[in-house]
Amino acid sequence: MVKTILSQLKEFKLIAITAPLWMVGEVICEMIIPILMGHMVDIGVSGGDMGYIVRTGLFMLFVAVLGLICGCMGGYSRSKAAAGLSRNLRKAMHDNIQTFSFSNIDKFSTSGLVTRLTTDVTNIQNSFMMILSMAVRAPMSMIVAMAMSFYLSPRIATVYLIAVIFLMLVIGLFMKSTMVYFKQVFEKYDKLNESVQENVSAIRVVKAYVREEHEDNKFEKAATAIYSMFVKAEKRVAIAGPLMMFTVYSCILLISWMGAHMIVAGSLSTGTLMSLLTYCMNILMSLMMVSMVFVMITMSEASARRVSEVINEKSDLTDPDVPVYEVKDGSIVFDHVDFAYDRNADEPVLKDINLSINSGESIGIIGATGSAKSSLVSLISRLYDVTKGAVKVGGLDVRDYNMEALRNQVAVVLQKNELFSGSIYDNLRWGNPEATDEDCRWAAKLACADEFVEKMPQGYNTYIEQGGSNVSGGQKQRLCIARALLKKPKVLILDDSTSAVDTATDAIIRNAFIRELPSMTRLIIAQRISSVMECDRIIVMDNGKVADFGSHEELLGRCSIYSEVYESQTGANADADFDEPA
Repeated sequence: MVKTILSQLKEFKLIAITAPLWMVGEVICEMIIPILMGHMVDIGVSGGDMGYIVRTGLFMLFVAVLGLICGCMGGYSRSKAAAGLSRNLRKAMHDNIQTFSFSNIDKFSTSGLVTRLTTDVTNIQNSFMMILSMAVRAPMSMIVAMAMSFYLSPRIATVYLIAVIFLMLVIGLFMKSTMVYFKQVFEKYDKLNESVQENVSAIRVVKAYVREEHEDNKFEKAATAIYSMFVKAEKRVAIAGPLMMFTVYSCILLISWMGAHMIVAGSLSTGTLMSLLTYCMNILMSLMMVSMVFVMITMSEASARRVSEVINEKSDLTDPDVPVYEVKDGSIVFDHVDFAYDRNADEPVLKDINLSINSGESIGIIGATGSAKSSLVSLISRLYDVTKGAVKVGGLDVRDYNMEALRNQVAVVLQKNELFSGSIYDNLRWGNPEATDEDCRWAAKLACADEFVEKMPQGYNTYIEQGGSNVSGGQKQRLCIARALLKKPKVLILDDSTSAVDTATDAIIRNAFIRELPSMTRLIIAQRISSVMECDRIIVMDNGKVADFGSHEELLGRCSIYSEVYESQTGANADADFDEPA
């Protein structure tokens, strides 16, 4: 875990190393000043030597300025190193997340990944910055001050030593009990982020169903859980603070009392007592800083573990050692394919699928909700890997291809369409970053998106809000189809992606594909018979199996499931849904 986090320092290693060195310089300057002050009192003030006082004072000023410079440089170095570490951690996580398969993302959850990218990295940044300053400065300051104290007066320094041992035991006990709560609190952040993310992304549904109060209560519950955990942890930290201050001031009183008796007895000078009191404050304040470092490390330990998990996670899907970069054609073969989202599941989602699709064919896919239509096509672009058997595209197993090359040639318009903030041109060029304006307009025309885009005030430069909230469902679907067409793929998969488009427009889009891209294999998942009946062949899915596969006329004659659906949608009961029996 520590190795994973520190490996992300990269170009900030040198400045991270120099930060503690500047702190060492600051500590040395701080330790010199009490000795000089004691000499000034004992020699200069007691002896009435104004020259000595001036010379010592000027040297003290020089040391103080030098300490100030060291402190400023140390502050700059640790801040830059910590900020650089957090930047690299976020980039490393984000880059690795881009390689995740859907199952990897499901393992962490979207809200969990957001928490790790934000809150957890911020905790690590704050802790690292404190470690660079306090973890070196405080122990060194305490050790040097203790050594100087024993040098000046072993008897009085023994008081410091007893106080330090006592406070270290107290800190250890409090930190051990506090660590349990800090580990739990960051898991609660996931629930809080999940509540916020769900509420904001579905705000229209929340308002439509007047569920604001329900969402408020859910958020309050998540926020209260975090509050309770932090209160329990901070109570222990809060108790430690006054106890430490009580010990500090008790030490000062005891040292003053002992020092006064020793001065009267002639075994200690006034200047030396002043130096010892300064060292006393240095030692005990350093111990308090060490305790703060322990608190921060405790808080960040859970965060570091969570961040490391994301960085070290390996995608379920990887390229072969010698990948193929060229997809020969759009032919597709399913060879005795089984598939399950959970490899330990008792029952696979897809069972013994055997299909052979020729390049350039138009294939319809219908079936009841939950019949695994989307699961079937997800295997073609290798969004998931098969559990058993093989899926072949262009004559080769999809696992033999470079994934980027495969997905550039197998374009998928998913059931849930997503647009991103930016112009229409920006969104279309997700399909091909090098596409010209003319290419974008060509794809929009094929998808019947040009008719509404050109009516917009700024045309293709119209700004799309996050999630495409300023366009209708049908418009969003047509823009997503146009985006996929810009890839000019060998295989195009439309996963129920014309459900919000009227039947006339749906037919125009399908005819445009046949006319403009005759060599492209097209797989169209639909609930409407009218969307697939003109396809070359149609796959009928039933409970994860292929019930039948053939042309519209063949299926009407031999497949009872297909003929019942056809009658329900075109006969007397034409308004019936696919899932309703005929």
